[in-house]
Amino acid sequence: MHPCMTERIWTAALAVIGDEILSGRTQDRNIAQLATWLNAQGIRLAEVRVVPDRTEAIVEAVNALRARNDYLFTTGGIGPTHDDITVDAIAAALGVGVIVHPEARAQLEAHYATRGGLTEARLRMARTPEGAELIVNRMSGAPGIKVANIFILAGVPHIAAGMMDALTGTLEGGKPLVARQIGCWTGESEVADLLREAEKGHEGVAIGSYPFFREGRTGANFVVRATDPALVDACITDLTRALTDSGREVVEGGI
Repeated sequence: MHPCMTERIWTAALAVIGDEILSGRTQDRNIAQLATWLNAQGIRLAEVRVVPDRTEAIVEAVNALRARNDYLFTTGGIGPTHDDITVDAIAAALGVGVIVHPEARAQLEAHYATRGGLTEARLRMARTPEGAELIVNRMSGAPGIKVANIFILAGVPHIAAGMMDALTGTLEGGKPLVARQIGCWTGESEVADLLREAEKGHEGVAIGSYPFFREGRTGANFVVRATDPALVDACITDLTRALTDSGREVVEGGI
């Protein structure tokens, strides 16, 4: 291939925001899961920075990372407390104001209707930079945020994973994904290690996990995605075997 014809590689950066990561109180799991998820779509995680909960530090990191990558993801600092300053800092980096997003407010009102209502603190989670779109969060009501080429995700790994999942296949520069699904009557947490091993054993694969409660029983569907159909098939085969060997019945195509 002529050098000029080399395929463009799309890149992303991650800013992990939070004093608790820098102090060692919390171990970050988002780097690995974001890298795996991006890799499955043919996008490379090019760099990661861990940033303290200080506005000027977040602004500096955001502007540096978004300028030299196609995408910037951030995790952490979007909860209901006063020290969750990610939204304000990113708005400052972009030179825009902060608004209460009407759609986010409606989602939070619905989520908290049976959980004590929408308090002033909880309403903080509806705040976005002006001009932002929302990223679906099926787990906890508070949405993620997309603004410019920045994706603002939760710090809690399983909530961040759900937000990534909602974005799957939507990033420009990502390659078309092939997906296959299997289902299993099992608690998601009971097979977390098996899922991790299957993902690790098949470079370029991402596994989405979708727990449910039906007919009085707990189950989960697992969606295996990659750009290469052979990779998906090999991973499904190995995952099916691992689940079966652990005494669980697997349903091809999902439950």
